[in-house]
Amino acid sequence: MSGRVTSFLGGSPLSVIVRLAVISLLVGVLLSWLDIRPYEIVDWITGLFEWGWYSVFGSLNRAVDYFLLGAVIVVPIFLLSRLMKSSRG
Repeated sequence: MSGRVTSFLGGSPLSVIVRLAVISLLVGVLLSWLDIRPYEIVDWITGLFEWGWYSVFGSLNRAVDYFLLGAVIVVPIFLLSRLMKSSRG
């Protein structure tokens, strides 16, 4: 089991924790220097997901509207054409 954990983590758990702590500290210093706060990053990510959600499902909503708008014209014409064809013989 420990072999699997070490293989998954790419090293012993303690060394991975130390590496992650050092990298996190360096990235934190860089982001602080750039005046970027954690909540701004979270806001940006949630905004990105909201934009994606509305883009995908907003487009589907418009597609349904277009389908219904077209169906109001196409279906009665289709039914009339079928009735006219069946009455001819």
